[in-house]
Amino acid sequence: MSGDGAAQGAAPEAVPAAVTAQDAAAIAHTAGVDERHAAFRNAPDGAPPIDGVALARLYGEPLFRMPTDLYIPPDALEVFLETFEGPLDLLLYLIRRQNFNIFDIPLAQVTRQYLDYVDQIRQHNLELASEYLLMAAMLIEIKSRMLLPPKPTADGAEPEDPRAELVRRLLEYEQMKLAAAQLDALPVIGRDFLRAQVTMEQSNVTVFPDVSLADLREAWADILKRAKLNQHHHISREQLSVREYMTKMLRRLQGVRYVEFQELFETATSPTVMVVTFIAMLELSRERLLEVTQAEAFAPIYVRLAYTPLQ
Repeated sequence: MSGDGAAQGAAPEAVPAAVTAQDAAAIAHTAGVDERHAAFRNAPDGAPPIDGVALARLYGEPLFRMPTDLYIPPDALEVFLETFEGPLDLLLYLIRRQNFNIFDIPLAQVTRQYLDYVDQIRQHNLELASEYLLMAAMLIEIKSRMLLPPKPTADGAEPEDPRAELVRRLLEYEQMKLAAAQLDALPVIGRDFLRAQVTMEQSNVTVFPDVSLADLREAWADILKRAKLNQHHHISREQLSVREYMTKMLRRLQGVRYVEFQELFETATSPTVMVVTFIAMLELSRERLLEVTQAEAFAPIYVRLAYTPLQ
Protein backbone atom coordinates (compact mmCIF):
# COMPACT_ATOMS: atom_id res chain seq x y z
CA MET A 1 0.00 0.00 0.00
CA SER A 2 2.81 2.43 0.92
CA GLY A 3 4.71 1.61 -2.27
CA ASP A 4 1.68 2.26 -4.41
CA GLY A 5 1.00 5.49 -2.63
CA ALA A 6 4.56 6.66 -3.16
CA ALA A 7 4.38 5.75 -6.80
CA GLN A 8 1.14 7.60 -7.18
CA GLY A 9 2.59 10.65 -5.46
CA ALA A 10 5.64 10.68 -7.74
CA ALA A 11 3.64 10.32 -10.94
CA PRO A 12 2.30 13.50 -12.56
CA GLU A 13 -1.34 14.30 -11.99
CA ALA A 14 -3.48 12.81 -14.79
CA VAL A 15 -6.10 14.90 -16.56
CA PRO A 16 -9.64 13.54 -16.05
CA ALA A 17 -11.30 12.06 -19.11
CA ALA A 18 -14.11 14.62 -18.99
CA VAL A 19 -11.67 17.55 -19.34
CA THR A 20 -11.31 18.84 -22.88
CA ALA A 21 -8.05 19.49 -24.68
CA GLN A 22 -8.51 23.25 -24.20
CA ASP A 23 -8.90 22.79 -20.42
CA ALA A 24 -5.81 20.54 -20.32
CA ALA A 25 -3.79 23.23 -22.11
CA ALA A 26 -5.01 25.82 -19.60
CA ILE A 27 -3.98 23.54 -16.68
CA ALA A 28 -0.53 23.03 -18.20
CA HIS A 29 -0.14 26.80 -18.76
CA THR A 30 -1.12 27.48 -15.14
CA ALA A 31 1.40 24.90 -13.90
CA GLY A 32 4.13 26.54 -15.98
CA VAL A 33 3.26 29.98 -14.59
CA ASP A 34 3.41 28.63 -11.04
CA GLU A 35 6.85 27.14 -11.72
CA ARG A 36 8.11 30.49 -13.10
CA HIS A 37 6.74 32.34 -10.08
CA ALA A 38 8.56 29.87 -7.79
CA ALA A 39 11.76 30.54 -9.74
CA PHE A 40 11.20 34.29 -9.29
CA ARG A 41 10.80 33.86 -5.53
CA ASN A 42 13.87 31.60 -5.18
CA ALA A 43 16.15 33.74 -7.36
CA PRO A 44 18.50 36.18 -5.59
CA ASP A 45 17.77 39.90 -5.65
CA GLY A 46 18.29 41.45 -9.05
CA ALA A 47 19.18 38.12 -10.72
CA PRO A 48 17.06 37.05 -13.73
CA PRO A 49 15.24 33.71 -13.58
CA ILE A 50 16.41 30.59 -15.35
CA ASP A 51 14.22 30.98 -18.46
CA GLY A 52 14.98 34.71 -18.76
CA VAL A 53 11.30 35.80 -18.94
CA ALA A 54 10.48 38.97 -17.01
CA LEU A 55 7.47 39.09 -14.72
CA ALA A 56 6.50 42.52 -16.03
CA ARG A 57 7.97 45.65 -17.56
CA LEU A 58 8.02 48.99 -15.76
CA TYR A 59 8.80 52.00 -18.00
CA GLY A 60 10.41 49.63 -20.48
CA GLU A 61 12.68 47.95 -17.90
CA PRO A 62 12.15 44.23 -17.15
CA LEU A 63 10.86 43.40 -13.68
CA PHE A 64 11.98 39.97 -12.42
CA ARG A 65 10.64 40.18 -8.84
CA MET A 66 7.43 41.49 -7.34
CA PRO A 67 8.06 44.79 -5.55
CA THR A 68 7.62 44.60 -1.79
CA ASP A 69 6.07 48.10 -1.48
CA LEU A 70 3.40 47.60 -4.22
CA TYR A 71 -0.03 48.87 -3.10
CA ILE A 72 -3.11 47.32 -4.71
CA PRO A 73 -6.44 49.06 -3.88
CA PRO A 74 -9.15 46.77 -2.49
CA ASP A 75 -11.45 47.41 -5.44
CA ALA A 76 -8.78 47.08 -8.13
CA LEU A 77 -9.45 43.41 -8.85
CA GLU A 78 -13.23 43.58 -8.43
CA VAL A 79 -15.15 41.91 -11.25
CA PHE A 80 -18.86 42.43 -11.83
CA LEU A 81 -20.35 39.52 -13.74
CA GLU A 82 -23.86 40.99 -13.92
CA THR A 83 -24.80 44.66 -14.08
CA PHE A 84 -28.36 45.92 -13.81
CA GLU A 85 -29.89 49.26 -14.67
CA GLY A 86 -32.24 49.30 -11.69
CA PRO A 87 -34.45 47.26 -9.37
CA LEU A 88 -36.89 46.31 -12.13
CA ASP A 89 -34.02 45.11 -14.32
CA LEU A 90 -32.71 42.86 -11.54
CA LEU A 91 -36.16 41.50 -10.73
CA LEU A 92 -36.89 40.77 -14.40
CA TYR A 93 -33.52 39.06 -14.74
CA LEU A 94 -34.24 36.74 -11.79
CA ILE A 95 -37.66 35.83 -13.20
CA ARG A 96 -36.53 35.20 -16.79
CA ARG A 97 -33.37 33.32 -15.83
CA GLN A 98 -35.35 30.71 -13.88
CA ASN A 99 -38.23 30.58 -16.39
CA PHE A 100 -40.82 31.69 -13.86
CA ASN A 101 -44.31 32.57 -15.02
CA ILE A 102 -44.43 36.34 -14.78
CA PHE A 103 -48.17 36.21 -13.99
CA ASP A 104 -47.56 33.79 -11.08
CA ILE A 105 -44.28 34.94 -9.49
CA PRO A 106 -43.03 32.82 -6.54
CA LEU A 107 -42.34 35.85 -4.35
CA ALA A 108 -40.65 33.97 -1.52
CA GLN A 109 -37.91 32.50 -3.74
CA VAL A 110 -37.46 35.62 -5.85
CA THR A 111 -37.32 37.88 -2.78
CA ARG A 112 -34.66 35.68 -1.18
CA GLN A 113 -32.46 35.87 -4.27
CA TYR A 114 -33.13 39.59 -4.58
CA LEU A 115 -32.03 40.25 -1.00
CA ASP A 116 -28.84 38.23 -1.52
CA TYR A 117 -27.87 40.56 -4.35
CA VAL A 118 -28.81 43.64 -2.29
CA ASP A 119 -26.56 42.45 0.55
CA GLN A 120 -23.66 42.25 -1.88
CA ILE A 121 -24.05 45.77 -3.26
CA ARG A 122 -24.65 47.24 0.23
CA GLN A 123 -21.05 46.38 1.12
CA HIS A 124 -19.70 48.59 -1.68
CA ASN A 125 -22.30 51.25 -2.55
CA LEU A 126 -24.88 52.07 0.08
CA GLU A 127 -26.40 54.88 -2.01
CA LEU A 128 -27.04 52.52 -4.93
CA ALA A 129 -28.48 49.90 -2.59
CA SER A 130 -31.21 52.29 -1.37
CA GLU A 131 -33.16 51.95 -4.62
CA TYR A 132 -32.94 48.17 -4.44
CA LEU A 133 -34.01 48.19 -0.78
CA LEU A 134 -37.17 50.06 -1.74
CA MET A 135 -38.08 47.33 -4.23
CA ALA A 136 -37.23 44.65 -1.63
CA ALA A 137 -39.63 46.29 0.82
CA MET A 138 -42.32 46.30 -1.88
CA LEU A 139 -41.78 42.56 -2.51
CA ILE A 140 -42.08 41.81 1.18
CA GLU A 141 -45.25 43.90 1.41
CA ILE A 142 -46.83 42.06 -1.54
CA LYS A 143 -45.91 38.71 0.03
CA SER A 144 -47.48 39.72 3.33
CA ARG A 145 -50.68 40.83 1.56
CA MET A 146 -50.86 37.45 -0.16
CA LEU A 147 -50.63 35.66 3.19
CA LEU A 148 -53.47 37.68 4.69
CA PRO A 149 -57.09 36.86 3.79
CA PRO A 150 -58.34 39.13 0.96
CA LYS A 151 -60.72 41.94 1.80
CA PRO A 152 -64.23 41.49 0.36
CA THR A 153 -65.18 43.98 -2.34
CA ALA A 154 -68.36 46.04 -2.34
CA ASP A 155 -69.72 44.49 -5.56
CA GLY A 156 -68.82 40.94 -4.54
CA ALA A 157 -66.23 40.53 -7.33
CA GLU A 158 -63.00 38.60 -6.90
CA PRO A 159 -60.29 40.77 -5.27
CA GLU A 160 -57.33 41.80 -7.39
CA ASP A 161 -54.08 39.88 -7.11
CA PRO A 162 -51.53 41.91 -5.03
CA ARG A 163 -48.93 41.07 -7.70
CA ALA A 164 -50.95 42.63 -10.55
CA GLU A 165 -49.38 46.11 -10.32
CA LEU A 166 -45.85 44.65 -10.13
CA VAL A 167 -46.53 42.41 -13.14
CA ARG A 168 -47.80 45.38 -15.13
CA ARG A 169 -44.65 47.39 -14.36
CA LEU A 170 -42.41 44.44 -15.27
CA LEU A 171 -44.16 43.90 -18.62
CA GLU A 172 -43.95 47.59 -19.51
CA TYR A 173 -40.28 47.69 -18.57
CA GLU A 174 -39.57 44.57 -20.65
CA GLN A 175 -41.30 46.10 -23.67
CA MET A 176 -39.24 49.29 -23.33
CA LYS A 177 -36.06 47.26 -22.91
CA LEU A 178 -36.74 45.18 -26.04
CA ALA A 179 -37.59 48.33 -28.03
CA ALA A 180 -34.34 49.95 -26.88
CA ALA A 181 -32.41 46.84 -27.92
CA GLN A 182 -34.02 46.91 -31.38
CA LEU A 183 -33.16 50.59 -31.79
CA ASP A 184 -29.59 49.95 -30.66
CA ALA A 185 -29.30 47.12 -33.22
CA LEU A 186 -30.03 49.52 -36.08
CA PRO A 187 -26.93 50.63 -37.98
CA VAL A 188 -25.57 53.97 -36.80
CA ILE A 189 -23.33 56.19 -38.84
CA GLY A 190 -19.93 56.47 -37.26
CA ARG A 191 -20.38 53.25 -35.26
CA ASP A 192 -21.41 50.62 -37.78
CA PHE A 193 -20.58 52.31 -41.07
CA LEU A 194 -18.93 55.42 -42.40
CA ARG A 195 -20.24 57.78 -45.01
CA ALA A 196 -18.10 57.72 -48.12
CA GLN A 197 -17.00 61.02 -49.59
CA VAL A 198 -15.73 61.31 -53.13
CA THR A 199 -14.26 64.46 -54.58
CA MET A 200 -14.81 64.96 -58.31
CA GLU A 201 -13.11 67.70 -60.27
CA GLN A 202 -15.45 69.38 -62.74
CA SER A 203 -14.32 71.58 -65.57
CA ASN A 204 -15.68 75.13 -65.78
CA VAL A 205 -15.84 74.98 -69.58
CA THR A 206 -19.37 74.14 -70.79
CA VAL A 207 -19.38 71.81 -73.77
CA PHE A 208 -22.45 72.20 -76.01
CA PRO A 209 -23.60 69.40 -78.33
CA ASP A 210 -23.12 69.75 -82.06
CA VAL A 211 -26.36 70.39 -84.00
CA SER A 212 -26.48 69.62 -87.71
CA LEU A 213 -28.64 71.18 -90.41
CA ALA A 214 -30.75 68.02 -90.66
CA ASP A 215 -31.61 68.24 -86.93
CA LEU A 216 -32.85 71.82 -87.36
CA ARG A 217 -34.99 70.82 -90.35
CA GLU A 218 -36.62 67.97 -88.43
CA ALA A 219 -37.32 70.21 -85.45
CA TRP A 220 -38.99 72.82 -87.67
CA ALA A 221 -41.12 70.17 -89.39
CA ASP A 222 -42.27 68.90 -86.00
CA ILE A 223 -43.30 72.43 -84.93
CA LEU A 224 -45.38 72.88 -88.11
CA LYS A 225 -47.05 69.51 -87.58
CA ARG A 226 -48.06 70.37 -84.03
CA ALA A 227 -49.33 73.79 -85.12
CA LYS A 228 -51.83 72.15 -87.51
CA LEU A 229 -53.19 70.02 -84.71
CA ASN A 230 -54.00 73.02 -82.49
CA GLN A 231 -57.62 74.15 -82.70
CA HIS A 232 -59.09 77.35 -81.32
CA HIS A 233 -62.57 77.54 -79.84
CA HIS A 234 -64.07 81.01 -79.81
CA ILE A 235 -66.79 81.72 -77.26
CA SER A 236 -69.17 84.56 -78.09
CA ARG A 237 -71.39 86.23 -75.54
CA GLU A 238 -75.10 85.94 -76.28
CA GLN A 239 -77.16 88.98 -75.34
CA LEU A 240 -80.43 87.82 -73.74
CA SER A 241 -82.99 89.91 -71.90
CA VAL A 242 -85.10 88.47 -69.09
CA ARG A 243 -87.77 91.18 -69.65
CA GLU A 244 -88.04 90.21 -73.30
CA TYR A 245 -88.69 86.56 -72.44
CA MET A 246 -91.20 87.60 -69.77
CA THR A 247 -93.16 89.40 -72.47
CA LYS A 248 -92.96 86.38 -74.80
CA MET A 249 -94.27 84.08 -72.06
CA LEU A 250 -97.25 86.37 -71.29
CA ARG A 251 -98.19 86.50 -74.98
CA ARG A 252 -98.03 82.72 -75.27
CA LEU A 253 -100.30 82.19 -72.24
CA GLN A 254 -102.94 84.64 -73.42
CA GLY A 255 -106.08 82.96 -74.77
CA VAL A 256 -105.33 79.52 -73.30
CA ARG A 257 -106.37 78.03 -69.99
CA TYR A 258 -102.95 76.57 -69.10
CA VAL A 259 -99.71 75.31 -70.65
CA GLU A 260 -97.70 72.35 -69.40
CA PHE A 261 -94.39 73.28 -67.80
CA GLN A 262 -92.25 71.34 -70.30
CA GLU A 263 -93.87 73.00 -73.34
CA LEU A 264 -92.43 76.37 -72.31
CA PHE A 265 -88.91 75.11 -73.07
CA GLU A 266 -89.54 73.32 -76.37
CA THR A 267 -88.62 76.36 -78.44
CA ALA A 268 -85.35 76.98 -76.58
CA THR A 269 -82.39 76.77 -78.97
CA SER A 270 -79.61 76.57 -76.37
CA PRO A 271 -79.11 75.90 -72.67
CA THR A 272 -78.69 79.64 -72.15
CA VAL A 273 -82.15 80.33 -73.59
CA MET A 274 -83.63 77.64 -71.32
CA VAL A 275 -82.06 79.26 -68.24
CA VAL A 276 -83.34 82.72 -69.20
CA THR A 277 -86.84 81.31 -69.88
CA PHE A 278 -86.91 79.67 -66.44
CA ILE A 279 -85.77 82.92 -64.77
CA ALA A 280 -88.49 84.81 -66.66
CA MET A 281 -91.14 82.37 -65.39
CA LEU A 282 -89.88 82.79 -61.80
CA GLU A 283 -90.00 86.59 -62.11
CA LEU A 284 -93.60 86.49 -63.41
CA SER A 285 -94.57 84.15 -60.57
CA ARG A 286 -92.94 86.45 -58.04
CA GLU A 287 -94.90 89.41 -59.44
CA ARG A 288 -98.07 87.24 -59.24
CA LEU A 289 -98.70 87.35 -62.97
CA LEU A 290 -98.41 83.58 -63.34
CA GLU A 291 -99.67 80.62 -61.34
CA VAL A 292 -97.79 77.32 -61.19
CA THR A 293 -100.05 74.44 -60.08
CA GLN A 294 -99.83 70.68 -59.58
CA ALA A 295 -102.73 68.37 -58.72
CA GLU A 296 -100.73 65.85 -56.68
CA ALA A 297 -97.21 64.61 -56.11
CA PHE A 298 -95.38 63.56 -59.28
CA ALA A 299 -98.27 64.92 -61.38
CA PRO A 300 -97.65 67.24 -64.38
CA ILE A 301 -96.93 70.88 -63.56
CA TYR A 302 -99.12 73.49 -65.32
CA VAL A 303 -98.54 77.21 -65.84
CA ARG A 304 -101.33 79.71 -66.47
CA LEU A 305 -102.03 83.41 -66.22
CA ALA A 306 -103.00 84.57 -62.77
CA TYR A 307 -106.71 85.37 -62.34
CA THR A 308 -107.33 88.98 -61.43
CA PRO A 309 -110.85 89.68 -60.21
CA LEU A 310 -112.62 92.73 -61.61
CA GLN A 311 -113.17 95.68 -59.25
